Amino acid sequence: MNKNLSPVAGNQSFFIRFLANFFSYIFHPVFIASYVMAFLLFVHPYIYTGFDHKIKMFRIFSVILSTAFFPIFSVFLLWRLHLFTQSMQLKTAKERIIPYLLVMIFYFWMWHVFNNLNDPPVVTKFFLGSFLTICGAWFSNIYFKVSMHTVAVGGLMMFALLFSFHDNYASGLYIGIAFLVTGIVCTSRFIVSDHTPFEIYSGLFIGMLAQFIAWQF
Repeated sequence: MNKNLSPVAGNQSFFIRFLANFFSYIFHPVFIASYVMAFLLFVHPYIYTGFDHKIKMFRIFSVILSTAFFPIFSVFLLWRLHLFTQSMQLKTAKERIIPYLLVMIFYFWMWHVFNNLNDPPVVTKFFLGSFLTICGAWFSNIYFKVSMHTVAVGGLMMFALLFSFHDNYASGLYIGIAFLVTGIVCTSRFIVSDHTPFEIYSGLFIGMLAQFIAWQF
């Protein structure tokens, strides 16, 4: 075992490693934007009040397509065509360079679209933060293989925190869930990934900083 890895990544039971892998897939970075958008569209009591159900469904479909399907399909094509990537897991920093650039385009497009629609400003801020998060992860990837999972949940946690300060229906439950998910994902990555603690904590910091910057605009 790499001496730089966390002790948590040691001899864990099969069940613990199964749960860690399970949560790593359920809260994979490509799904976080869809979860946030689904919450704003269908769970939050007033953010999308007055919007027709068909418009809501079109919004969530657009987000899933641009932030989940297209990134996954792009990496799949790169892998099958043997271009820049050796596997879908993107195990090395070098393999992540082109996928990061492609995902940056998809998220920039999402921000641009919502910035030109009559949607609530909180949505625009979230996608701007997500775009900046990917930019930060891509830049950091030049020097070390930052954890994509913790970059994503770091952004999620900061978004939930900042949103609660501007939300008239602020609920500690939403913040608690975001912090719980962040803790579960970080622990899972310590157990089943080959990331060092620095790469995991750096991901958290990048995600949080990017969302904080986005909320200043």
